[in-house]
Amino acid sequence: MNQKMTTQTKMTRRILLRVAYDGTNYHGWQLQPNAATIEGELNRALCALTGEEIVVTGASRTDAGVHALGNVAVFDTTSRIPAEKFSYALNQRLPEDIVIQSSKQVADDFHPRHCDCRKIYEYDILNRTFPLPAYRNTAYFLYGTLNIEAMRRACQAFLGEHDFASFCAAGAQVQTTVRTIYSLEVECRPLTEANAGSADQLLTIRVKGNGFLYNMVRIIAGTLVEVGRGHIKPEEVAGIIAAKDRAKAGPTAPARGLRLVEIEYLQ
Repeated sequence: MNQKMTTQTKMTRRILLRVAYDGTNYHGWQLQPNAATIEGELNRALCALTGEEIVVTGASRTDAGVHALGNVAVFDTTSRIPAEKFSYALNQRLPEDIVIQSSKQVADDFHPRHCDCRKIYEYDILNRTFPLPAYRNTAYFLYGTLNIEAMRRACQAFLGEHDFASFCAAGAQVQTTVRTIYSLEVECRPLTEANAGSADQLLTIRVKGNGFLYNMVRIIAGTLVEVGRGHIKPEEVAGIIAAKDRAKAGPTAPARGLRLVEIEYLQ
């Protein structure tokens, strides 16, 4: 009987967390020595909560300054805390710029990066004469007129499966630069803040794909901005993709405008 109780007590479960965070004060997701990271804060809170040495595994290793509404992380634990209660307990121990949105138990072999999934990112651009402090950490401030319709036409070239080597930062360690983009759109809405001008607007570039290369979404955003400025024609984007040459694409847009919205797992 005692042996059975000991076995039950030590049973390991795998818990999935959906994590939202403001990445402004962090050096990205991945654990780094002598630097604050999202992974480091999660590990610290989990160790304090369970008394175990826990290291989470994340679905998307977002860069410094990048935000998330629904990144995913998993960890293994022998703790008897109910799976759905981890979110409540962790939120009492995490800094206010990291919040667990939900927690649940998953299969022991579930891996957040080795499953068929769809990732959704958004990139915000504040387009007006002067910046607004409220957007300083969450949007890329851009002065000047943008041709929104040209940007939308350029989006069509990205759809489908392509080799996106032109949209991958140097030094990325990947087996293939082929990815599939299911949707890419540019949404535009006027600002409602006091003293906003009639031409002031907030652009949101929204992209859904089966995965993204290092800095890929930020390079797509930077390229679409160049299209909006008239420096790249919409019909030239297909050739930029086909070139498989990073130098052909636009600049990498700043990290602060990017957020991981959601990861959809298909199974």
